[in-house]
Amino acid sequence: MAEELKERKELDPAFQWDLTSLYEDDQAWEAAFARLSEKVDAVAAFDGKIGQEDPAASAEQIGALLKAETELDLLLSDLFCYANLRRSEDTRAQQAQKMYARIYAKYVEAVTRTAFVQPQILSLSEETLRAAMDTEVLAPYRFAMEKLLRQKPHTLSEKEEALLARFGEVFAAPGQIADNLQDADLVFDPVRDSDGQEHELTGSNYILLQTSPDRTLRKNAFLSFYKGYRQHINTFAATYAGAVKAAAAEAGVRGYASSRAMSMAGENIPVEVYDTLIETVRAHLPAMYSYAELRKKLLDLDELHYYDLYTPLTGSSGRHYSYEQAQQMVLDAVAPLGESYGKIVREGFSSRWIDVYPNRGKSGGAFSSGTYHSNPYIMTNFTGTLDSVSTIAHEMGHSMHTWYSGHNQPPHYSEYTLFVAEVASTVNENLLVEHLLKTEEDPRERLALLNQYLENFKGTVFRQVMFAEFEKNAHEMAERGDALDPGSLNALYAGLVRDYFGPVLTMDEEVQYEWARIPHFYRPFYVYKYATGYTSAVALSEAVRTKGPEAVSRYLEFLSMGGSADPLDELRHAGVDLASPAPVHAALQKFESVLAEAEKLAAGL
Repeated sequence: MAEELKERKELDPAFQWDLTSLYEDDQAWEAAFARLSEKVDAVAAFDGKIGQEDPAASAEQIGALLKAETELDLLLSDLFCYANLRRSEDTRAQQAQKMYARIYAKYVEAVTRTAFVQPQILSLSEETLRAAMDTEVLAPYRFAMEKLLRQKPHTLSEKEEALLARFGEVFAAPGQIADNLQDADLVFDPVRDSDGQEHELTGSNYILLQTSPDRTLRKNAFLSFYKGYRQHINTFAATYAGAVKAAAAEAGVRGYASSRAMSMAGENIPVEVYDTLIETVRAHLPAMYSYAELRKKLLDLDELHYYDLYTPLTGSSGRHYSYEQAQQMVLDAVAPLGESYGKIVREGFSSRWIDVYPNRGKSGGAFSSGTYHSNPYIMTNFTGTLDSVSTIAHEMGHSMHTWYSGHNQPPHYSEYTLFVAEVASTVNENLLVEHLLKTEEDPRERLALLNQYLENFKGTVFRQVMFAEFEKNAHEMAERGDALDPGSLNALYAGLVRDYFGPVLTMDEEVQYEWARIPHFYRPFYVYKYATGYTSAVALSEAVRTKGPEAVSRYLEFLSMGGSADPLDELRHAGVDLASPAPVHAALQKFESVLAEAEKLAAGL
């Protein structure tokens, strides 16, 4: 494939994004960049001036400060987004790389110079702040102020906060070391397939090789990959232990009960939501064991190994789709969300929100981006597979969430939280699969669709909750003073794999090292949000499909809320209450019903 890729300039611009909703060109970006220091200075000018206990005077000061801070954030967002999009077009382009490096450096400078904002506001008494919040000046910022007040018991003095900020890069070092080790220094032995042909093995193509129908290739890739991690497992254990201890130290300094409580407090999520998620998924593990049994049966295996968990059950589909067909498939899939939703999706397709095809140097994968001032943007590398179509549906879900939030909220509430970030994308994916299942009659193609559904559940719910349980236990071990050495981490992870995949899985020694390759572990307590997001999306997509206009209206209102309320409250508005195990239970019942149909089809085949 790499030899067939064209240079970007050789591709039709009609299939490349139009960045002019951000900046007309690089020169316009440069002109905006030149204004950035002025915006930073405008916020920095408030340093030392937020201290009056008179509520009216404080409200005026804080209101002016927040306005200046919002203007700075908007400019930073535009500059950062444009540079990142330009860089992703061709990672070899030096101009774009320099733009990205410059805005990143300016961002660090801005964060450093404005670090006083939160501690100085919170240095005022709660009585003064609450009285100030009741004024007309701060009425537009009331929820933001409420969130700030929640942090008051955990906010240190200005000098202490500045000291912690200076250690930010030090705290991030373990994750950066692990990234460098994986991405730059870790080299794997090449592997052979069943015909004796040699294949290069890298971190980026490992999962692709694990989906191969050639079991010899899968096994050899698995053994070589984890041989590399085993050889460096002491370093990985040290970096991860450093990251966990840094989180535990900050939580202790800030007066949180644990690093998990500190992480979840930012979005006002009770730790019980995390625990209930684990308990509910564990109650449904027999369904995962049944799926593992079905996988073993359809792949005609004497033993099911870890390297058999990714390959498609029915082989790869021979169907390919043009980009025009993909657009129509997505439009048909989201039709239950109403004409207004579909109209915006059509606008995205026609107005060049999407950078469609791969080119030499283009970033891999896919993402959605955008700012308050711009339309959303989607980067994808469309190849015509069903997975490529699903990727467009997924990223369009992110973009629609961004569009609705930006068009219905003021700038300071326009960004939704990470807790709900994967909901809209997964709703779109589920609607696509359900739409295709309605019309697909070929048993093998139908089983392939069901397999995709089951794999989404396996990867986004079961595996992410397994990761979440690993994180919870590892952090608790550190907080108790237990050693996070290779032996203890390997044993913890291997035990969880046995629990989550059941007796049908033949455990290979290499499985115990998999924890070392999960980069999200260096962003503590993030992975569980994939599972809560997916289970919420299942509930919402089912409601949209079966309950009609009222459910659609509530869902679109949810998309429009941005960051104007706590994420649990936003989901409750849409009809999903994650304080209860019911949504997770219902989502896993959906998994079980999809599995039952897959088993029935498999028996017929």
